[in-house]
Amino acid sequence: MIQAAVMGYGVVGSGVVEVLTEHKDSIAKRAKEEINIKYILDIRDFPGSPFADKFTKDFETILNDDEVKVVAEVMGGVNPAYDFTKRCLLSGKSVVTSNKELVATKGAELLEIAKKNNVNYLFEASVGGGIPIIRPISQCLAANEVIEIAGILNGTTNFILTKMICDNMAFEDALKLAQDNGYAERNPAADIEGLDAGRKIAILASLAYGKHIYPDFVHTQGITKITLEDVAYASSWGGVIKLIGQVKRLDDGKLDIAVEPMLIEKSSQLANVDDVFNGILVRGDATGDVVFYGKGAGKLPTASAVVADIIDCVKHLKARKYLYWADGNADCVKPYEETSYSVYVRAETNDKKFAAEKISELFVNARTIVRANAPENEIAFVTDDMLVSRQEKAVDMLNKAGIEVKSKIRIADF
Repeated sequence: MIQAAVMGYGVVGSGVVEVLTEHKDSIAKRAKEEINIKYILDIRDFPGSPFADKFTKDFETILNDDEVKVVAEVMGGVNPAYDFTKRCLLSGKSVVTSNKELVATKGAELLEIAKKNNVNYLFEASVGGGIPIIRPISQCLAANEVIEIAGILNGTTNFILTKMICDNMAFEDALKLAQDNGYAERNPAADIEGLDAGRKIAILASLAYGKHIYPDFVHTQGITKITLEDVAYASSWGGVIKLIGQVKRLDDGKLDIAVEPMLIEKSSQLANVDDVFNGILVRGDATGDVVFYGKGAGKLPTASAVVADIIDCVKHLKARKYLYWADGNADCVKPYEETSYSVYVRAETNDKKFAAEKISELFVNARTIVRANAPENEIAFVTDDMLVSRQEKAVDMLNKAGIEVKSKIRIADF
């Protein structure tokens, strides 16, 4: 029998305990060992819980118990999760986690500690919840050079954009509905500003390319400036707007990595990933495009991924799994202003003829697009690929010429 501990008894932690308990027999068959939850760490009290005898408020109890071989860290945040995880690994205990913030900020260090102590640090649940993505990239697609990863990595923002696209619902109303349905927190900044998706694409980039890509390296833009006017123009163009986390290796070896709203064609495999679902496209040189789809969060989907990692740890107590990347620095990433892509722009002007001439002068192959019931002073267009620095300069010159730019959104080709 293998003894395990669960640190954190919130939504995910309680789900982990539930899955381990209710599927105890089938899990034992898969792990070739019975797994027993010896401790549950939480500072709160849970009177009447059927697991009352397992609760502890003292981390040292878990750390100092040599019988505990695997620890599930599902506390969230960096502190105290980082300290607890590091000390567990140093003491010879394998750790599994759903904590995307910790993996994104401290992953290289914790993986190195795990390697030196011949234990495992696994984090399948940190990206995509119950969608298998870490293991497929590290194992199933290991024979490929990963050309690009692009994904809808946040269910909250995808739900909001779906309501804007399908129900013509304003951003503020869609956000409130997401909060009422429990999809968005009272403070939704991490979701709607793109921070959550930024951490996830940083983890995937680190895994795919072998160097730690910190969230600070990722150009990050949320969806708060997306309007129904933009949604309508996207539809006229033949596409939809999605918040995409994207990374690809450029010819010079550096990574182009960003999280931002993007226009994608309706024929894209990601275009029909709606509501709270996530979709992650991995483009390999041998496989071509492989897409992973499912619920990216939620109690039981995420708990399922955590428990799968626990089983993996139990099966590899004496033979460490290879999951590793080295530390990285900002030199790994192409500065955002030096990247190049096509763009959609919406502006307001009192002189459309002058505006059209100015736009043609400043942008590469600008082509006007129209939408139904547009006001007379509105103009919108799409371009061919342009350096971001050139885009920004062109937008600045439009504004100075009295042509007020309201939106600028990247156009993607996957």
